[in-house]
Amino acid sequence: MPSTTAIVGSASGLHARPASLFARAAADSKAAVTIGKVDGTPVNAASILGVLSLGIAHGEAVELTVEGDNADKALASLAALLESNLDEA
Repeated sequence: MPSTTAIVGSASGLHARPASLFARAAADSKAAVTIGKVDGTPVNAASILGVLSLGIAHGEAVELTVEGDNADKALASLAALLESNLDEA
């Protein structure tokens, strides 16, 4: 089960639109994806309510874990998405 740490690039953190875009991408990956603050409790990344509940701000480090087919590819794609400024997407 591959995992990585990513730094949130969205100026507003993972709130509203960025959280929605990320949760949709996690669901579309067809893999089991979790996200959480480093050393925190992870949540289902495909759940917008779960992602919003983390209260992740701009520049915070998060831990992503992916399990399933093409896990490495999904992990790289989702980490890159988190590190981009989703406010401008």
